[in-house]
Amino acid sequence: MTERPWLAAYPAGVPAEIDPSGYGSLVELMEQSFREHGARPAYSFMGKEQSFAETDELSQAFAAYLQQLGLARGDRVAIMMPNVPQYPVVVAAVLRAGLIVVNVNPLYTPRELEHQLVDSGAKAIVIIENFAATLQQCIAKTPVRHVVLAAMGDRLGTLKGALVNYVVRKVKKLVPAYTLPGAVRFNDALARGRRAPFKRPEIRPDDIAVLQYTGGTTGVSKGAVLLHRNLIANVLQSEAWNAPAMGTVPAGEQSTAVCALPLYHIFAFTVSMMLSLRTGAKVILIPNARDLKATLDELSRHRFHTFPAVSTLFNGLAHHPDFGKVDWSNLKVSVGGGMAVQSAVARLWLEKTGCPICEGYGLSETSPSASCNPVTSKEFSGTIGVPLPSTWMACMDDEGREVPAGEPGEICIKGPQVMAGYWQRPEETAKVLGPEGWFRTGDIGIMDERGFFRVVDRKKDMIVVSGFNVYPNEIEDVVGAMPGVLECAVVGVPDEHSGEAVKLIVVAKDPALTEAQVREWCRDRLTGYKRPRVVEFRMELPKTPVGKVLRRELRAAHA
Repeated sequence: MTERPWLAAYPAGVPAEIDPSGYGSLVELMEQSFREHGARPAYSFMGKEQSFAETDELSQAFAAYLQQLGLARGDRVAIMMPNVPQYPVVVAAVLRAGLIVVNVNPLYTPRELEHQLVDSGAKAIVIIENFAATLQQCIAKTPVRHVVLAAMGDRLGTLKGALVNYVVRKVKKLVPAYTLPGAVRFNDALARGRRAPFKRPEIRPDDIAVLQYTGGTTGVSKGAVLLHRNLIANVLQSEAWNAPAMGTVPAGEQSTAVCALPLYHIFAFTVSMMLSLRTGAKVILIPNARDLKATLDELSRHRFHTFPAVSTLFNGLAHHPDFGKVDWSNLKVSVGGGMAVQSAVARLWLEKTGCPICEGYGLSETSPSASCNPVTSKEFSGTIGVPLPSTWMACMDDEGREVPAGEPGEICIKGPQVMAGYWQRPEETAKVLGPEGWFRTGDIGIMDERGFFRVVDRKKDMIVVSGFNVYPNEIEDVVGAMPGVLECAVVGVPDEHSGEAVKLIVVAKDPALTEAQVREWCRDRLTGYKRPRVVEFRMELPKTPVGKVLRRELRAAHA
């Protein structure tokens, strides 16, 4: 590939390339932010703000604590918490101590947690007490030797913190009984760290910063090895991409980001936490975005400018009766990622906020952002946009040859944000990373003449009906636009006549909606082999904690 047709779509002022060499590590990026924005609030959580200077002091104390445990440069530290202010403190501490962050989903079962702790070789874990019982069930089979226990109220002050912890533990009963001998409380660890010396290690761009485990949707969960330079590059790419919209924030007003996606997910980790550190933005931490009412209550107290989310969260919020209590007028950038944004959701969001959803695309393996629609767009394009600065994308066939524009092929990505490989899995790495640096995503896409990409589906989700390829996203988009439909999902199920058949699962917002109406809607909009053979109504769709629909569970239910 010698040309980049997508550069013509870049808004004025967005560069074709970024230079990540200005920072030697994420630590340099963070410490510059701590110096330049010290007095500003960095995080807002349950009505309490934590400044950049406080984050600096707390993270250095916690880094010293980790060092005095005997953890050596390159050791892995697992973090298993929701969006609480301890999360960014611990991330900064782990990196400042020369250690490696292992982000862990707090809702893991003991089996899933054990796999990740064993696979990563984590020697320490910082975990919120709500999930300590899960750790108790598997810790003996893991290399973990040091446990730090956080609580929801740790950073809320003595009185409010005690009240919040009482409600969480005794009223809502969200902390099951557990026994973890030797575990140290988060605030006690800070106190110990303040009394210990901090030794600043040398950290290089090619050092590992994060092991980001993929969701396991394609088999065993693997750790994507993200280097300091990978994440620095993606932060700078995202900053350059958002600049045309963020430049319209009034002078002197601190930009503010909503962090409703979990920080253990790479989308929020990079685009909410790390990008906000780089730009000096305040982050509103939402501990549980599935509680839509509490999320909207919190947002009603703030002016905010950026909102990264997945389609299901945009949809849930836009349909909630409290949506109008929030002032959306300052919103400059709504970024959709993690899954395909349905056109009906995008239309509703634009109608209700005046800010179009800019759908982007990326993976854990790309730190994560690879492409996005221009933030100056006035409408939803239905594409994943164009490659970010310094990023190359192409649709390739199985032999690694680029297919012509308009033809489907596997989306492949090359750029400074692409991972170094999978942790201790050279064979898996070789399957996806070619000698020229192209990462094979497993997603089937089409590039048009202007360089805009469209995902037609994942290879494994494609349904073959009598030899015809059917892409679930297309059917979901059609049915999602039907009045009376709240959400839907499509999977392939075995069929003795056609090999596979299309199954549609619908969550209705209109209880009077019938199967016959759904079939008539599809008949008018889809060719014969794409129409659902099976239509099922459910109260809700199974989803990951991030909000991705779990198609594999829907397939398993039919097996």
